[in-house]
Amino acid sequence: MPITRELFIGGKDVPAASGRTTEDVNPYTGEVYATVAAAGPEDVRRAVDAADAAFEEWAALAPFARRAIFLKAADLLDARGDQVAELMANEAGGTRPWAYFNVALAANMLREAAAAVTAPRGEVLNAQAQGALGLAVREPLGVVAAFAPWNAPVILGVRAVAAPLAAGNTVVVKPSEDAPIACGLLIADVLREAGLPDGVLNVVTNAREDAAEVAEALVADARVRGVNFTGSTPVGRIIGEHAARHLKPAVLELGGKNAVIVLDDADVDYAVNAAVFSVFMNAGQICMSGDRILVHESLAEEFTERFTTKVASLQSGDPGDPHTVVGPLVAASSAQRVAGLVRDAVAKGAKVLVGGGEPEGAVHPATVLTEVPKEADLYHAEAFGPVCVVESFADDATAVTLANDTENGLTCGIITENATHGLAVARRIRTGIVHVNDQSVADEPHAPFGGAKASGYGRFGGRWGIEAFSNTRWVTIATQQAHYPF
Repeated sequence: MPITRELFIGGKDVPAASGRTTEDVNPYTGEVYATVAAAGPEDVRRAVDAADAAFEEWAALAPFARRAIFLKAADLLDARGDQVAELMANEAGGTRPWAYFNVALAANMLREAAAAVTAPRGEVLNAQAQGALGLAVREPLGVVAAFAPWNAPVILGVRAVAAPLAAGNTVVVKPSEDAPIACGLLIADVLREAGLPDGVLNVVTNAREDAAEVAEALVADARVRGVNFTGSTPVGRIIGEHAARHLKPAVLELGGKNAVIVLDDADVDYAVNAAVFSVFMNAGQICMSGDRILVHESLAEEFTERFTTKVASLQSGDPGDPHTVVGPLVAASSAQRVAGLVRDAVAKGAKVLVGGGEPEGAVHPATVLTEVPKEADLYHAEAFGPVCVVESFADDATAVTLANDTENGLTCGIITENATHGLAVARRIRTGIVHVNDQSVADEPHAPFGGAKASGYGRFGGRWGIEAFSNTRWVTIATQQAHYPF
């Protein structure tokens, strides 16, 4: 029997005003896993009503009381590893290791949010007037609209709401249609059990065909004062345009076309292991996945041989099998999209080193290409699947040029045994994140996470997340009476 879930508004599970529902399908089996409420604009208004009504009391709640909620939620989430593994496999085809990683990092994000609640924020300013005291204080925005994606559903579902809530805002979250429970309703369940007051967090699920209308209604509501979105660059542009039209600040974490650069002083075995993880973790469905592996020509032959051998050994298929590395993509249509990118590249001159061919349902084979020409769609498009391109370079300048030859700028990995060499190259890469002697996929709750160029703007994580979801206000106190000219 499929699971049935309703909207979460004002601390209660409620049906959509229209009574409509939508199906949540297992990408591996094609069976309906859950049925969830399909919200419309009227439900968005109800959710914002609840968030707006709860804002003043939540913002005024004692910091230690708020902190206790986040800490309890972190412990509750930590205890749900097996439940999350089953949920992520059924909703998004996630493997068990990926699910447990989601739980661990998301729980630590809640702990980081707890720490942020009582962390010092604001400054004491020098004042021009004698006897006056100036303060720069951080205050919450109000109601925040959050959009959570399916690919790392628990991590990104928590990230969408943790910093806004810690800053004293209330939140309405619209989770992805592909994982509405894991990246929305599950997070609400955990926080509700931890004691989050009614209305502080609200979840509005929707049918895929209603996504644009629901998103626009949420961003356009005058009581929504901030927006955060994690997802593809094309949809992020739309959300950013809506936010700008209504003069609302937004944090957008969008797509990547990330490179892993293997310099001439790299350890080849380490580079192979790092690159395989970067490309194929979660079947390449991570915004930080390595689409391009750039290898110094002196190592290219040895690296490529070892890399392709390891890729060919990766088990793919059932996400419930503990030995599966490359599980299904989120939908069979996604696998067909990736296959189309590979076919186009090959038709234009690329060579397949491993994989290729047609997917089986939502499972696309782990694939490595080389000699992909610029006119191929894959050269510029984010693969978001188990596919990468290996290319060699002659010197650092060429590697930098290749890595920067994209409209995106999220992350980059630089593999080298010489940190000074790696840092010199890293300073020339135009991304929001770079990792020296590591691959491109990494996230830590206290670090500033976000991209440059078409990978978005603003930062999640640590004090940067709190700043993104709060306003700086100037407050002065005159300790003596001022004198006026008239």
